[in-house]
Amino acid sequence: MKYKLGDFVRFVDEKMEGFVTRIIDDQMIGVTGDDDFEIPVLASKVTSVHGYEPAGTKGKVDAVNEVQIPAAEFQTKGVYLGLVNDPKVNSVVHFYLINDTSYQLLAALTTEKPSSYKGEFAGLAAPKSATKIYSAQLADLQLWPKFVFNITFYTPQNIKPADPIVFNDKLKAKDFSGTKKKLPLLNDLGWLIQLDEPELVIDAQKLKESFFKPAEEKVEFVKPISEVDLHIEKLRDDHLFLQSSEILNIQLQYFNKALDAAIVHQLPEITFIHGAGNGVLRHELHKALSKNNKIQTFMDARKEKFGYGATKVILK
Repeated sequence: MKYKLGDFVRFVDEKMEGFVTRIIDDQMIGVTGDDDFEIPVLASKVTSVHGYEPAGTKGKVDAVNEVQIPAAEFQTKGVYLGLVNDPKVNSVVHFYLINDTSYQLLAALTTEKPSSYKGEFAGLAAPKSATKIYSAQLADLQLWPKFVFNITFYTPQNIKPADPIVFNDKLKAKDFSGTKKKLPLLNDLGWLIQLDEPELVIDAQKLKESFFKPAEEKVEFVKPISEVDLHIEKLRDDHLFLQSSEILNIQLQYFNKALDAAIVHQLPEITFIHGAGNGVLRHELHKALSKNNKIQTFMDARKEKFGYGATKVILK
């Protein structure tokens, strides 16, 4: 299969073009055009259109770098796996090996599935460079293979090389928790996983002391706003990676925290925007509100503003 996710292709027999958004098998691919519909097509029925550059490919650095760096300025830490959404096809995410060190890296990536291995990338990564090594469908996170990285450090200078990195693990939704950040060298927003983190050294004395620390005297509640939006995209940037049960738990935790804060600050009322959807979140909110003795009453909020997607709570 000569095509990869994110490649820009044109149909041979039709006046259509788009981006490869799925590798179905050795003969079939999925192509998404401007209408955002994915069309399955034989790989032999499309041809590559050159000139399109995925995110992060601009200004790629040559792997050969013989510039001498003063020992005091030689950077030994900073090997990352960066994941960036394709700027044209948001459902596709590109993996980059980001080398923010002064070493050259000899890197290899193999993907592992049950009884199946596939070499995905092997090559040099220059100092201060980002190299695209893999692409995947964002929605298929649960189906992603295990990733096996082997990375060796090299420098012609009189500096001790770092120990080789062996990363053998499956990426999980928790790896994408928190907001996106600006990735080193790529200058794109994405998720960042450091591959050369130092080993955790446990200080036995500090661990012992932590067991005897007194509990916090009081918990501070930030005064909430009068309208609290519980839509998951407002709460978490990594919502595309979360399962339905995880989304519901996050929304309920945020609801409980906002309600407690409203009670502490003695707000007369607060409105929770939960959306119509399938009604599960609304049902859970109403069930919790009906059991809370600090609640005077609750009702659907103004329908002309929220439809049936919000609940207004009157506090005692």
